[in-house]
This record gives sequence, structure tokens and C-alpha cells, in this order.
Amino acid sequence: MSDDRPDVAPAVEETAESISAMEIRGAATIADAAAAALATQAEQSDAATPAAFRAQLRAAARELYETRPTAVSLPNALRYVLRGMDGETVAELQSSAVARAERFRADLEQAQDTLGEIGANRLRDGDVVMTHCHSTDVLACIEAALEEGKHVEAIVKETRPRKQGHITAAQLREWDVPVTLIVDNATRRYLDDADHVLVGADSIAADGSVVNKIGTSGLAVNARERGIPVVVAAQTIKLHPDTMTGHTVEIEMRDETEVLSEGERAEITGDDADEGLVVENPAFDVTPPRHVDAIVTERGQFPPESIVTLMRELFGETTGEPWES
Repeated sequence: MSDDRPDVAPAVEETAESISAMEIRGAATIADAAAAALATQAEQSDAATPAAFRAQLRAAARELYETRPTAVSLPNALRYVLRGMDGETVAELQSSAVARAERFRADLEQAQDTLGEIGANRLRDGDVVMTHCHSTDVLACIEAALEEGKHVEAIVKETRPRKQGHITAAQLREWDVPVTLIVDNATRRYLDDADHVLVGADSIAADGSVVNKIGTSGLAVNARERGIPVVVAAQTIKLHPDTMTGHTVEIEMRDETEVLSEGERAEITGDDADEGLVVENPAFDVTPPRHVDAIVTERGQFPPESIVTLMRELFGETTGEPWES
């Protein structure tokens, strides 16, 4: 954080650090944590004037925003709270900010349940789904199907380099779902055993492109080749309103040590400082809408090409960010 920004509450800094380190992960979980952090900032504010209070909230929002630029659920949560603040006194602004954060979190909790019920309609008794990475929206669909009495099995990709697929596998086994855990490179071999590819999203662009964990695009291409439906489960907080005005989605590049430790680098190069070896570690890739069959949200199912209609309904022609004011 730059020196000219107002101080933010320690709880905000802790939340930002946890999001950056992926201790808090998953778009819905990130959004919930961000809204809760802003509420804490509002409650603990020592601002003497409304202008100072707003400056503190904007500084806290920027601190949170800069942790994960691709996870659009994070800025959408911040937008919801900041743009809904109203009042002429510090006390009124505090009350308004806390109420907005609480409303956002309540709606968020209900949204995933509703999305799960809608997504479960696509799953038949006996279906096998292939998953990629870890998505609470995907798990909500499977859980709802199980609650309807359907038998579902899963092929879970490990999803390197952080192996978030292990988290998905653990949750599914807790629900007694049969799981086949595979390495990412085995995707083509096991796709013929799947009835659906079911993935989440970190953000969705206005043209229906899906930004998700690196490897999603290749999975979708392989599934399309075999005629296996690709379904994206994503709450509306993951729609990226800035893409309506021509902005592209920034792809986060993560630290090379997730791929290659310092010791492994030394084994390859003989010199930790060797600049001739470059390690690229993009966190996400972009799946074009032509490789996606449906996007399931709490507002219903949509062909990817029509998601812009929902985006305009929810966000209007959004430009600018409230934490930049």
C-alpha cells in the first residue's frame, strides 16, 4: 500500500494477505471475505468527517482489489458495498456500509444454493462429470443433484501447480461420491468416460468468454472434439462488467516458485540467478464461447453469447471504479 493512502484496519490487511496467498480461494469465498472486511473497516473507522470515512473505505477496497485482479467477484463485491453507501454523517455512512455488506453476503449465500438447484437439472442419475480446479459453484450443482437422489460420479483433474483438484476430491468423497483423480495430462484419455465437463469461472466476459484456472480452455477444446457438453457454473458476481466497454480481463501471473522451487532451479541451471531460464506461471486462461454449451447462474441458464444481456441488466454500462474516486 502506498504511503499517501489512509491507514486501513488490520483485519483488512489480513484478509488481503489471505486472498493473495490463496488461503482464501474460490470466487464466492473471496467476495464474501472482501465484503466482510469492508464491514469491519467501516465499524472500526476512526474518521472524523464523511470525506475521511469514504477515503478510508476506498483505501481498504483498493488494498483488497490489488490482491487478485482476475477474480472479478472481488471487485464486484467492493462495487456493491461502496456504491451503496449513503449518508451525510460518519455514523450514517458506517451504518449504510455495514448494511450493504451484510445484504451482499446474505444474497451471496442464497445465490449459490439457487445456482446449485438449476445446475443439478442438467445432471442425470448415473452421470459422470469431469471437473477442473476447485469451484464451490460446481460443488453446489453436484450437491443439489445428490440431494435429489441422483447417483453422480466424478473424474477430478489434479489441476497443477497448486493441485486445487485435491480439495474438490476431498469434498466429493465426504459426500460419498466415487472419484477418479487424474493428472492434468490424462484428460483426453478419460474424457470418453465423462457425460459432462463441469467447471467454474473466475470471471466471464461480455462476449461469453470464460476466464478460469489455467487448463480450462484445453479441456473445453478436447471435450468439444468428443461432443461432451461443457457447462460453466458461475454466480452473477463473476460477470465482468468492464468488458462491455472494451476492457480485457487481466490474467494474473503467479510466482515461479509454485512451478519450480529455488532448489529445483539450481539443479537445472547450476545457478539460482541464471536469467536464461524463464518460468511462466499464468493462473488463468480464456475459453472462447464457441467451446461452452451453457453458463449456469442463480438467474438461470444462458447460452454464452447471450450473457451480455444479463450483464447489462445487472450492472448497466459500468465504467470506472469507486475505489479510484
